[in-house]
Amino acid sequence: MSENTNNGKGQTPGKRPQLQQPPRSGRSGWIVLAVIGLSIALMYLMNPDTAQLRDLSESEFRALVMAGKVDSLERIRILDTGSNYLLGHDNSAEKPRRRSRFGFVQDETADGEEKPAPNFRVRLAPGENEDLMKFLLEKNISCPIRERTNPFGPLLRDLLVMGLLVFATWFLFFRNLRGGNGPFGVGKSRAKLLTADKKKTTFKDVAGVDEAKEEVQEIIEFLKAPAKFKKLGGKIPKGVLLVGPPGTGKTLLARAIAGEAGVPFFSISGSDFMEMFVGVGASRVRDMFEQGKHHAPCIIFIDEIDAIGQKRSRTGGGYTGGGYSEQEQTLNAMLVEMDGFSANEGVIIVAATNRPDVLDPALLRPGRFDRQIVVDLPTLKGREEILRIHAKDIKFAPDADLKRIARGTPGFSGADLANLLNEAALLAARKSLDGVGHAELEEARDKVLWGRERRSAGYTKREREITAWHESGHALLQLLLDHTDPLHKVTIIPRGRALGATMSLPDHDILNRTKLQFLDELVVFAGGRIAEEFHTGDISTGAAQDIAQATHLAREMVCRYGMSEKFGFQAFFEPPTFSAEPVPPPFSERTSEEIDAEVKALVDKAYERAKKLLEENRDKLETLAAALIEKESMDGRDVAKLLGIPEKPDSAGEDEGKEDGSPSAGERPEKATTEPAEAGESAAKEESAAAEK
Repeated sequence: MSENTNNGKGQTPGKRPQLQQPPRSGRSGWIVLAVIGLSIALMYLMNPDTAQLRDLSESEFRALVMAGKVDSLERIRILDTGSNYLLGHDNSAEKPRRRSRFGFVQDETADGEEKPAPNFRVRLAPGENEDLMKFLLEKNISCPIRERTNPFGPLLRDLLVMGLLVFATWFLFFRNLRGGNGPFGVGKSRAKLLTADKKKTTFKDVAGVDEAKEEVQEIIEFLKAPAKFKKLGGKIPKGVLLVGPPGTGKTLLARAIAGEAGVPFFSISGSDFMEMFVGVGASRVRDMFEQGKHHAPCIIFIDEIDAIGQKRSRTGGGYTGGGYSEQEQTLNAMLVEMDGFSANEGVIIVAATNRPDVLDPALLRPGRFDRQIVVDLPTLKGREEILRIHAKDIKFAPDADLKRIARGTPGFSGADLANLLNEAALLAARKSLDGVGHAELEEARDKVLWGRERRSAGYTKREREITAWHESGHALLQLLLDHTDPLHKVTIIPRGRALGATMSLPDHDILNRTKLQFLDELVVFAGGRIAEEFHTGDISTGAAQDIAQATHLAREMVCRYGMSEKFGFQAFFEPPTFSAEPVPPPFSERTSEEIDAEVKALVDKAYERAKKLLEENRDKLETLAAALIEKESMDGRDVAKLLGIPEKPDSAGEDEGKEDGSPSAGERPEKATTEPAEAGESAAKEESAAAEK
């Protein structure tokens, strides 16, 4: 006896059912539109005023009568509308088709004889038109008067049209949209289905997010072999939230999950749910989950979920909006579908956002989004792996060094690195090179960071000298101080909005910063203004950005990091500037004045230290300024060799064999002294010596 391999549901055990789209029907909308069109056509045909007649002016009509071309004539009065016109037949014109009062068959006389159908019309002005009637009497043309009643008067027509429009509006936008069956798919989900026949994305295409890949590996194993987990009572996570800065590969990671698991993958953006009609977003959410049930197990990826998942603010006893806003209805539908009375087995929601702080707590609780995975900026090792993935289709010159570029791009996301390689390839193509060299990679990196060179800027000789001294002041202090990043490059070629730039790049990923680094950084900020004053005896606006950055850093040290000797282990946060009503700061006016004084003391002390160091090394400052005027751009190693200052030891080697850490979210460790310059970090040698004592 053969076994019955059918499981009763039309499926064979061990085989995945065929993916079938749920039934979609938009015929009802077309039917309504057809009814409206037919009604308007019937109204047009049944109205005698709209017959296909040639309109003549009174002068043209008189000329036709005098030529003897008018066979029959009658005067029509429409009682409902008050219109008054003449209908006649021009025997010189083509014989018209037969029609009745409804426009189809010719009228007949009392004795059964047909009379010619009218083929022209003369609209009469209000009044009796006695002159025209006398004219017809003189020409012996009879003009009987016929009074008619329009079967569809203006009021009746307007009421009919309004009724049809109201019915169509109710049928289309209230009845059908709530059920998700509106015409043209208005209430349908806009999620795009990526099946196995599409190009697969796997973990080989994702780099720099090793920890995130390890966390989602369990979900992939569950999708591949759910029985392994279910026999121990384990349940598949309902939702996974990917959190991280823009461009770090959250969407790519979600596609890799579906590619590794071999399951259908729906992709949709949070903004695709929102429409001007209330209820459309909720309808699309329900339809999206309905499609997911048909294809389960599957993954639904929602990008930028903060567009629909923002917090519902409370005012008094209820939510703002009263629960009737489109965004709130969409969020409520999402909450119910993810963890309501009817569970969606086998449908995993993977969402991405770079603003988790604005999401509603009900959306983030376990049972909806069980896991939050941080997809942070890549480390040094991750940046090198990402560069190699994006470099597969790029032809490189022998001197190209991706590892050095990876070290010179701390704080870059995967999207930034892909953009860097693309800019380098475009630059090499413009130069008609056979491959992308290291010079093109460096130029592309600088362009992404600080903008393109503006060699066409109208530079005077005096401005070049001032900029050269300004950047020399930054660069010299960058080399002299102990707690600054290595000097990378100095240039007086305008780039972006800056006339010059002093670029410093850390030799490893920065996880934490110290007070000594911040103090030295303040010193470097002040170096440009002081060097200008040494050369010209005057000061310029070139240090505006340096002053702003130094003031901000000093205030952060006092108010946020507790690095003030006077205030110690305290934090002073200002109220949010976007508050609807002015909120007083959580400290007194006297404390505010003391904070200002402490900030000024930090900046003034750094300024004096910078001035003392530059005075002691005036010869090196002049040498570097002269070299910059001649060469325009210099590598940091060449500057150190020119001035006889030993290069700083490579601190990246201290962490060999250890796992690389990620930079702090929202901070880019690289620094550049711009406009004309911005700086690195530093600490007082005096304070370190005092600490040793």
